[in-house]
Amino acid sequence: MAESHQLLNAAGIQRSLTRIAHEIIERNETPADLVLIGIQRGGTALAGRLGEILSGITKQAIPVGTLDVSMHRDDLDRRAAPRIHPTQIPFDVTGKTVVLVDDVLFSGRTIRAAMDALNDFGRPQRLQLAVLVDRGHRELPIKADFVGKNQPTARDEKVLVRFGAPDQADEVLLQRS
Repeated sequence: MAESHQLLNAAGIQRSLTRIAHEIIERNETPADLVLIGIQRGGTALAGRLGEILSGITKQAIPVGTLDVSMHRDDLDRRAAPRIHPTQIPFDVTGKTVVLVDDVLFSGRTIRAAMDALNDFGRPQRLQLAVLVDRGHRELPIKADFVGKNQPTARDEKVLVRFGAPDQADEVLLQRS
């Protein structure tokens, strides 16, 4: 049976997102050029919450979209038919600072796929990455600009983010086999 250890509770997640939002504002002086895109699935709820926090700080709406990277992954040949989730980017990304948002950064392959998928929607001025948890084990030279928690893990461990479900408390768990 798998053993779990809580890394972040709901209050810890909220603190992390608030800190990330302030770091995003410090690094990007023009909020009007800022857009958030949550990577399906784990990054979508986080992008929405981060957008609300940023809008509260800047006193202006920060556009938030979602991006499915399933068809851009480099492991399509190793998986059964991929689950396709909606991509909704109801704004132009050309000339904008796009902050990609995901829940966990691991090998970097999902982020590479997201960068490829984003090319279909325009050419951003700048691309940044915000993640709730960076667990290490990069296979590609990708580094997050904004990190809620750095958590070194073993390869056989899993980081589970439970966020935004109506019947569950927000939390981040480290699961050991």
